[in-house]
Amino acid sequence: MADRSAPSCHLRLEWVYGYRGHQCRNNLYYTAAKEIVYFVAGVGVVYSPREHRQKFYLGHQDDIISLALHPERVLVATGQVGKEPYICVWDSYTVQTVSVLKDVHTHGIACLAFDLDGQRLVSVGLDSKNTVCVWDWRKGKLLSMAPGHTDRIFDISWDLYQPNKIVSCGVKHIKFWSLCGNSLTPKRGVFGKTGDLQTILCLACARDEVTYSGALNGDIYVWKGINLVRTIQGAHAAGIFSMNACEEGFATGGRDGCVRLWDLNFKPITVIDLRETDQGYKGLSVRSVCWRGDHILVGTQDSEIFEIVVHERNKPFLIMQGHCEGELWALAVHPTKPLAMTGSDDRSVRIWSLIDHALIARCNMDEPIRCAAVSIDGIHLALGMKDGSFTVLRVRDMTEVVHIKDRKEAIHELKYSPDGNFLAVGSNDSSVDIYGVVQRYKKIGECIGSLSFITHMDWSSDSKYLQTNDGNGKRLFYRMPSGKEVTNKEELKGIQWATWTCVSGLEVNGIWPKYSDISDINSVDANFIGQVMVTADDYGIVKLFRYPCLRKGAKFKKYLGHSAHVTNVRWSHDHQWVVSIGGADHSVFQWKFIPDRKLKDSLHIAPQESLVDSNSDESDSDQSDVPELDSEIEQETQITYRRQVYKEDLPQLKEQCKEKRKSAASKRRERAPGNSIRLHFVHGYRGYDCRSNLFYTQTGEIVYHVAAVGVVYNRQQNTQRFYLGHDDDILCLAIHPLKDYVATGQVGRDSSIHIWDTETIKPISVLKGYHQYGVCAVDFSADGKRLASVGIDDNHTIVLWDWKKGEKLSAVRGSKDKIFVVKINPYMPEKLITVGIKHMKFWRRAGGGLIGRKGCIGPLGRTDTMMCAVYGWTEEMAFSGTSTGDVCIWRDVFLIKAVKAHDGPVFSMHALEKGFVTGGKDGVVALWDDTFERCLKTYAIKRAALAPGSKGLLLEDNPSIRAISLGHGHILVGTKNGEILEVDKSGPITLLVQGHMEGEVWGLATHPHLPICATVSDDKTLRIWDLSPSHCMLAVRKLKKGGRCCCFSPDGKALAVGLNDGSFLIVNADTLEDLVSFQHRKDVISEIRFSPGAGKYLAVASCDNFVDIYNVMSSKRVGICKGASSYITHMDWDIRGKLLQVNTGAKEQLFFEAPRGKKQTIPSLEVEKIGWASWTSVLGSCCEGIWPIIGEVTDVTASCLTSDSKVLATGDDFGFVKLFRYPAKGKFGKFKRYVAHSTHVTNVRWMYDDSLLVTVGGADTSLMLWTYEMEGHRDSRQCDSEESDLDSEEDGGYDSDVTRENEINYTIKALSTNIRPMFGIKPHLQQKEPTLDERPPVSRALPQPEKLQTNNVGKKKRPIEDLILELVFGYRGRDCRNNVHYLNDGADVIYHTASIGILYNVATGSQSFYQEHNDDILCLTVNQHPKFTNVVATGQETQQICQLQLLLFMCGMQ
Repeated sequence: MADRSAPSCHLRLEWVYGYRGHQCRNNLYYTAAKEIVYFVAGVGVVYSPREHRQKFYLGHQDDIISLALHPERVLVATGQVGKEPYICVWDSYTVQTVSVLKDVHTHGIACLAFDLDGQRLVSVGLDSKNTVCVWDWRKGKLLSMAPGHTDRIFDISWDLYQPNKIVSCGVKHIKFWSLCGNSLTPKRGVFGKTGDLQTILCLACARDEVTYSGALNGDIYVWKGINLVRTIQGAHAAGIFSMNACEEGFATGGRDGCVRLWDLNFKPITVIDLRETDQGYKGLSVRSVCWRGDHILVGTQDSEIFEIVVHERNKPFLIMQGHCEGELWALAVHPTKPLAMTGSDDRSVRIWSLIDHALIARCNMDEPIRCAAVSIDGIHLALGMKDGSFTVLRVRDMTEVVHIKDRKEAIHELKYSPDGNFLAVGSNDSSVDIYGVVQRYKKIGECIGSLSFITHMDWSSDSKYLQTNDGNGKRLFYRMPSGKEVTNKEELKGIQWATWTCVSGLEVNGIWPKYSDISDINSVDANFIGQVMVTADDYGIVKLFRYPCLRKGAKFKKYLGHSAHVTNVRWSHDHQWVVSIGGADHSVFQWKFIPDRKLKDSLHIAPQESLVDSNSDESDSDQSDVPELDSEIEQETQITYRRQVYKEDLPQLKEQCKEKRKSAASKRRERAPGNSIRLHFVHGYRGYDCRSNLFYTQTGEIVYHVAAVGVVYNRQQNTQRFYLGHDDDILCLAIHPLKDYVATGQVGRDSSIHIWDTETIKPISVLKGYHQYGVCAVDFSADGKRLASVGIDDNHTIVLWDWKKGEKLSAVRGSKDKIFVVKINPYMPEKLITVGIKHMKFWRRAGGGLIGRKGCIGPLGRTDTMMCAVYGWTEEMAFSGTSTGDVCIWRDVFLIKAVKAHDGPVFSMHALEKGFVTGGKDGVVALWDDTFERCLKTYAIKRAALAPGSKGLLLEDNPSIRAISLGHGHILVGTKNGEILEVDKSGPITLLVQGHMEGEVWGLATHPHLPICATVSDDKTLRIWDLSPSHCMLAVRKLKKGGRCCCFSPDGKALAVGLNDGSFLIVNADTLEDLVSFQHRKDVISEIRFSPGAGKYLAVASCDNFVDIYNVMSSKRVGICKGASSYITHMDWDIRGKLLQVNTGAKEQLFFEAPRGKKQTIPSLEVEKIGWASWTSVLGSCCEGIWPIIGEVTDVTASCLTSDSKVLATGDDFGFVKLFRYPAKGKFGKFKRYVAHSTHVTNVRWMYDDSLLVTVGGADTSLMLWTYEMEGHRDSRQCDSEESDLDSEEDGGYDSDVTRENEINYTIKALSTNIRPMFGIKPHLQQKEPTLDERPPVSRALPQPEKLQTNNVGKKKRPIEDLILELVFGYRGRDCRNNVHYLNDGADVIYHTASIGILYNVATGSQSFYQEHNDDILCLTVNQHPKFTNVVATGQETQQICQLQLLLFMCGMQ
């Protein structure tokens, strides 16, 4: 049975034994419903003591280490560890996520606290700076962050009696924070002489600025403001780990095992010593206390939770226990009863009842326990120890039967034989010992075939054979009880195994991912009856596979909860439960096994939502049962949008070429040309890898995109307007519900989304900073306020924006595979769907995160690749189009049914008021009713249906449809071939726009005396375009191969085309029929040119470094030009037709005589004197200036000279079209630059009368027409050229003052420590100065070591208090401007100098000061708005120059 599909049964977490007491504190609370909330491993647990029931929160994917309870006691915040840890705020009733806070902390989240009204949450990270963050947690928005301390912070709390005040404490410090605006400012607590400086472990805030804190030595420190005012000594005998404030007072718990209750003034009420109670033991240590009314909850270091009723305080009730610290490896299940036995490095063996969910027996051993087994009759329990011994106990009363030590290394596995006669003991000494049970465990055999430690063993059903696995991954067989190895394959064939717990072997091949380390699956257990098996691995995942599982990379269902290694997993005796144990989290998880159900039952179990793909996820293997991807989709998924160099890199590249720039600046350079060009018309539409990117605007124009241009096309006038704000390929487009704004997303290193107005063509908002490499899908919400976008980074990140504010609301990793579409729910803007490769996900927003649920397919089918999606007529209905031609209908997250809609993929879908319209690869547009029951009408896109007004020709019937939109009584259709068609409801089709199909366009030629041009492309077509205002494609011809060049003959009657296989043809320019064809070369023909005049010769250049010259009349090759060392790139004839100029890929400029092809050497001065029939060359002294400063990185690919030889147009690899004066002598000429193409501009040509410039873009497949405008022709339109990227110092330099100021470097001072060594008393020592803020030392000198600071406190305090700033002489004018202002109607003057803002009263001559800055102030401005009188903003210089601390202060109100 080689079924690689996932099993249809599943597991549900039913109980977790344990509580995380080690390395955590304050993590145990009562909720409003009197339930108890805590965490263990990666699971948040809500336990109801009344019903003895647990609920689980499974939104984390690693260990939870911190927890805070909202003041209303329903919501819980938990923080986890990990490389990119996040905080989840969740509801303790429903255990669903409310908000996710992420992307700020690293390493982990050490502590959390809500403020008094529960609106804000403060968190502390585990990074080196122990960063403190304040969140508006509902929005998922970071309000403020600041470095917390150089050492660990243990506790943090909001002051519940003063707004915006926070207290944190930790290793040898306590800090009092105030939150002002978005800045958090700390003041260090002053220990003074009242108490020793020591580590503070916990704290609680009280009225009147009083703070109580628990110290490492067991004292309680009482603070008033930032000063220590008294200590309560000996409150506990050792460190106080937890402090909890409630209405009645305070509860503290410490390492001494005591819980103390205090009244509101911290007078002792009572003490409860847990070590002295019945359940107590020596070494009990309290990590968490919670006091509510007459109940107290206590969590201990050893994973117990006690509940104490105050009036019976010597009888604490033990409500939860688990293993203590140390790894947990041993697990066995009772053969006849619902019991599980576990043993751990904490040396205890425990027996758990799976029915009562309770610990029923516990026994402490002398050694750490590594494995366990129960005899078949259930009487004996064998335990393997870490020291190589094993012990057998009676299960009944846990008394010892025998203790045997035959080995030196740990016993990792032991098993009783099915007949109960033998015990096999496998050790890390690579051997298995066999003991006779009846002979009081006498050793009777030994298996020594392994070369590595023994990891797993199984007995055969007849007890005659044993199979083992070892650390090398070897599987060996032995005859029992002698221990002789069996190698004969025949003998092994018929063996039935009693159990299967081995990880290697044919039956379990499929559990191994394709590329995995042999040791990362720790345990397996097969359920023969249910034909499933469960595995435990190093990644904290429990997986369910079919059994047997023969082929590698089988599919599975996976369950998260354990944080790190899951060390062992077993089925209970009746296969009702699975028990799994975690190594480091030392918890025991009990999972309920839910066998295959009928679909209707399972529809009610909604999949557990999670942030990670957790519960019941399909595997990551390549799925053999998924049909081959459609060829078109496959092509599309392989397109890479990565660039070697992005336009964003230009400034840096130029920086690197600074030296070159300096030398160039000294030379006199040619001015930029006076004439300019303006984009006039673009042929092309991006359909081959985009979808749903074509819409009608409010006014009935059509908006779409191609290359880097957003196009608004007026079909009545056949004119276009352009949005040119992008600088690289646009990949997606969405229209606002009011049809007036459009959002477009582009390729880029930090790619941007532009929202622009289709009427004014002006940008309204630009969103950047969250998508790497590009944005492949965007969608507006129905109210138009939000925008969703998907990136093409490896995780296909999904971001939800408030686009008007430019604010990211939420983000999440979407999928490893490509996502094609994102759609926001029109009824609930908090919800969205994404579809893509084997992907259909339903998301809802939770704070700064999005929570996804996979579409639930049930037994109806498998996740197909989805190409498009829309929402239906209610908020839970959604429809998606698959790659196999079906439309899937979803309710909530469940697939209800699938309807066959097209042959081949459904690429586009559009929802109407009543019904839907779909388009597919089959070239059919279908109209449907609103339930997809009936197809009302279909339109096939065929040449025969083209209406006479079409602007071109349809290349083929039934082109693949990529975009559909409705409006104005028409259906607008975009095809993969780059055509835009308008389908009338009655049937006729009008072609509006078209361009080349996928593949690079290189060949371009303009007609010698008509307004037409020809292009040839890798898409294997040759096309003729009309350049007059009718702007259409006149003719097209399919070629056997793609082509890279073409050229009209001088009389315009013939057209030569060079193809990629080394052949070329000459065709009739009107009919495109063949006149003649040749093939002399194997490599691409790169350039082809008729000689001027009569066009007697044809020069054909190829990529194998030759130019062949043919006599056109006799159709013979008459000459070969040899001598080029690389492929030929450009070629020009002189006017006489006697000389050829050639450029090569090695940047050589060569000359050959025609027709023989003899190589000539011509000095550069002579070259300028020769009259050239055309100039398309990019080398030589005449065009030295066209090469940019960064010429090593990018190539100039094409150039073309106007017929009056004044202006040279060039195209380059960056997608720039530039105009230079000709001749462009001297390096780095000045130019005008235009962006519209995305990457490479492959060719540029002027029309015969220079009225238009025609350019083609390689991969962007577009043909652009630019009108040429003479100098002086400047109307009021905005100039779409970017004038040269030259630097201002070349244009005549600066005034000397400006130059000096420009060169001031503000960072140097901040980094050097010795400029002003006499800085005086450091800010953190200026304790009592009311006007100076408490800050850590500034960067001007190194902070003093810890010890000195403590001594200084006493000494230096007195003198500081007496210094008060009285007068400041000076004003900063040397490098600042606009920094003196009148205030209060001229009564006061405000200005700054050094780090002080000064308010000078004109009448009295007195000064008052703002002294919150800690470094030079560089700028100052006054708020002019009448509502904010006297509000001033000042900005300072600091080590991170970018992070200007803008401190608003009220003048005159110091």
